[in-house]
Amino acid sequence: MLTEQDYKDGQILLIDKPLQWTSFQVVNKLRWLIRRNFAIKKIKVGHAGTLDPLASGLLIICTGKFTKRIQEFMGQIKEYTGTITLGATTPSYDLETEIDETFPIDHISEEVIKTTTKQFIGEIEQYPPIFSALKKNGKRLYEYARQGEEVEISVRKITISTFEITRVELPEVDFRVVCEKGTYIRSLAHDFGKALQSGGHLSVLRRTKIGEFSVDDAISPEVFENQLHTEIETT
Repeated sequence: MLTEQDYKDGQILLIDKPLQWTSFQVVNKLRWLIRRNFAIKKIKVGHAGTLDPLASGLLIICTGKFTKRIQEFMGQIKEYTGTITLGATTPSYDLETEIDETFPIDHISEEVIKTTTKQFIGEIEQYPPIFSALKKNGKRLYEYARQGEEVEISVRKITISTFEITRVELPEVDFRVVCEKGTYIRSLAHDFGKALQSGGHLSVLRRTKIGEFSVDDAISPEVFENQLHTEIETT
């Protein structure tokens, strides 16, 4: 049974972030639950790596003194699974915004799809999406995007060690990606569509691993709440 002191000394909580939740909402929910259950005013709670609201999967939550380890976890290798929908692009590179352009996909075969993944393995250059939380001149990129302002985005070097195609049912292509910190899977989907002489956007995303931590060992915020209640009742 975890005590108030255990949470203050530091815990690593593996949460399976539901769709439509922001990572910030998960942190707020867990902080509120811990404070309420132990009747305490303050407890440090933070997450190690943001997931977009339209993504689900593994979120590492650190409490108390373990919040100092957040940077350590953020730097670890990550694994994602998901779906790229070919033949159409969106400004956000995912389903946050509406389709803005469509392209033919008749020329794309399964063999071409699998061969094209090789272009994206190793150290590559990638432009982050304009709809991202990265800052430029003290302002987040998505703020410029929502105001219709054009802004120059700097290219970044990223490393992808695995880009595996697990299902092809055009226009949908399922994938598994293993990558280092700083990789935008939305940008990968967009660039992959371009490389296929078509278009593409991310339609499903799930983070399955961070370092040695797996989403198979994670629980939902609801299950965490129930476990916390159970612990309180049995102490």
